[in-house]
Amino acid sequence: MQPSARVSDLLASLTVDEKIAQLYGIWLGYDEGGVVAPDMDTLDDTAPEFADYAVHGMSQLTRVYGTKPVLPAEGLATLIGCQKWIRDHTRRPIGVLAHEECLTGLAAWTATTFPTPLATAAAFDPAITFAMGAAIGESVARLGVHQGLSPVLDVVRDVRWGRVEETMGEDPYVIGTLGKAYVEGLQSTGIIATLKHYAGYSNSRAGRNLAPVHAGPRELEDVFLIPFEIALLDGHAGSVMPAYVDIDGVPVHGDRHLLTEILRERWGFEGTVVADYFGIAFLKKEHGVVATLTEAAAEALLAGVDVELPSADAFHEAEFAELCRRDPAVAAALDTAVTRVLIQKETLGLLDIDAEIARLEALLADAPATLDPPEHRAIAAGLAEESVILMANNGALPLAPRPGLRIGVVGPNADREAALFGCYSFINHVLAHNPGVESRVAAPTILEALRAEYGADGVAYAAGCDVRGDCRGGIADAVALAERSDVVIAVMGDQAGLFGEGTSGEGCDVDSLALPGVQPELVEALLATGTPVILVLVTGRPYAVGAYSERAAATVQAFFPGEEGAAAVAGVLSGRVNPSGHLPVSVPRSLGVLPYSYLHPKLGDPGSVSSIDTTPQFSFGHGLSYTTFEFGEFTVPETAPTDGWIPVSVVVKNSGSREGTTLVQVYGHDVVASVTRPLKQLLGYARVRLGAGESRLVTLEIPTARLAFHNREMIRVVEPGEVRVWLGWDCDHPATEKRAVQLTGGAAQVTGDTPRLVTVSIA
Repeated sequence: MQPSARVSDLLASLTVDEKIAQLYGIWLGYDEGGVVAPDMDTLDDTAPEFADYAVHGMSQLTRVYGTKPVLPAEGLATLIGCQKWIRDHTRRPIGVLAHEECLTGLAAWTATTFPTPLATAAAFDPAITFAMGAAIGESVARLGVHQGLSPVLDVVRDVRWGRVEETMGEDPYVIGTLGKAYVEGLQSTGIIATLKHYAGYSNSRAGRNLAPVHAGPRELEDVFLIPFEIALLDGHAGSVMPAYVDIDGVPVHGDRHLLTEILRERWGFEGTVVADYFGIAFLKKEHGVVATLTEAAAEALLAGVDVELPSADAFHEAEFAELCRRDPAVAAALDTAVTRVLIQKETLGLLDIDAEIARLEALLADAPATLDPPEHRAIAAGLAEESVILMANNGALPLAPRPGLRIGVVGPNADREAALFGCYSFINHVLAHNPGVESRVAAPTILEALRAEYGADGVAYAAGCDVRGDCRGGIADAVALAERSDVVIAVMGDQAGLFGEGTSGEGCDVDSLALPGVQPELVEALLATGTPVILVLVTGRPYAVGAYSERAAATVQAFFPGEEGAAAVAGVLSGRVNPSGHLPVSVPRSLGVLPYSYLHPKLGDPGSVSSIDTTPQFSFGHGLSYTTFEFGEFTVPETAPTDGWIPVSVVVKNSGSREGTTLVQVYGHDVVASVTRPLKQLLGYARVRLGAGESRLVTLEIPTARLAFHNREMIRVVEPGEVRVWLGWDCDHPATEKRAVQLTGGAAQVTGDTPRLVTVSIA
């Protein structure tokens, strides 16, 4: 994108110090919150004063609303004050851009908290994901904020990793299409979406946060970059955040190949690259690839990073300004980065600072008391209902209300509001460090929702144990409750937190896939009573619960379903809601199979060469319903050009007695290729809602680029040859026979202009 004359003239008028000021943020008030980012323990006890850092201007304001409990009016007043200071005290007044976290909704006090991304992925529904993104964008815009640090497009490889809850699972295409929908929804409100963490962050060794990443260039290209490509080329995201990690020894914040050659030169990205918090300083402090913060600043800038967040650190060094004055290459990179920032600020209206102040003052005059309106709660409720997964059922569900039914509710997540929310929810991210402050978001617990669903008189409760810890004192009471109940609903799982404060979330990695604490003992004790046990898992990652689900009456999975999640879970249990969620990530049988992905070649399958069975307990795409579905006429062409499309159609029938939603999953396998290929790969998907007895014709136009990979010469191609295509109930259980499609013609090279998205039509 060529800069406007206004941007070019403004850039030419700025001094080096004024240019650098457009490349760093400031984090006001971080000393009044808790530790919500890595390396915060090294910061000064007192947060910086705006006036001390803004003498030459300022690029961004970090989390005015997301650091401590701040009501809309208070935050808007802070923004207005900062903009006015810039107007009145800088030589060339340029408005300051404000950003916030918005992974599970805007991370601000009173804002709607939606299901976690992993739950969003379980719905496999781009339309409602778009609606959620637009709702979040509306709230962000009402606060005068310009940029949201979301979505997360990391591809899960190891579910021990604490940040699994922040991802949308293990399939790059699903992540890309849902990420695109979120981006389009958020940006439809004028807010900049930020893709993170670019790239490979989720492939860290042993599932440890910020551990080294070892991914070959082919795996990086064909797995980890795919979601970013879709969200950028098709979703047109305005910003990208690099990952903290190093890949094969090269830190991403200093990787010119990733940040410039691929992002800028190949994909044509014209937005801004904003550093993850302290990521530039990490080049010195954590990676040891530079000796000084000035060298870190130069390496990041030359690689393609535009803005340092959360505060001025490396870019604020006096030596860095001197380097920009004497080194032509660094000076040129500085001008390039500042130009990108100014273009973005011009689009946002921030070059007209008086107009921005007037806009903020108008927002302040109409500041809402809450950011949780009914229409946003309705979206949260719909998404929560779509995200709940019925994993196993021996006929115990649905458990319809009936007179005299005695339900025993047990478990550490049954009566805790915080159990419904992920690590980046305001409740667990910020309020956890502010004890005594009310959430101001109505979020009934699962116990409360069950009492509303079944009637309070028939629902009794005993916690049994805590999420973690070794206290077993409540197990006896829970067992006694189970013995006098007709059925037990055991609500187990995680508590999201940060850096070891929880069992799931950033820095909350695990070395076991057993349920945390003494929960396994509680489940075993409940199962031993002989009373039917319905296991409800409210977690941020899948756990190896196969031994329980085989003996439980039913198993239900909810990945931190948000403020309306309890009602959704209760509705699924009673049958008011027909479950339609499907697993976006495999549920392993044991820790020993990790890292694992369903996208593995032949050698990743179980066999006689190893004593370890890699077969998952529940496969990617798995999910049950209270009705039944049949796939009728299934058509696939016998041939298709390597640079064309594969049309797939099927008649889908609801053969049961009630309305329901199924997920059409089209899988493929490249039989013979120049490099090893996955035995099954999701080519396309479609949610289909059908009334009892209803049939619909579903057609998916699948671009052959869905079968592309990097060959031995590292050229991305679709090779000619046989491809097998089928429908699956999940990735491991075919629902139709596998049809052979011969791809004809020469190897077709795939570029950014090649169609990469499946088109779905339902007639």
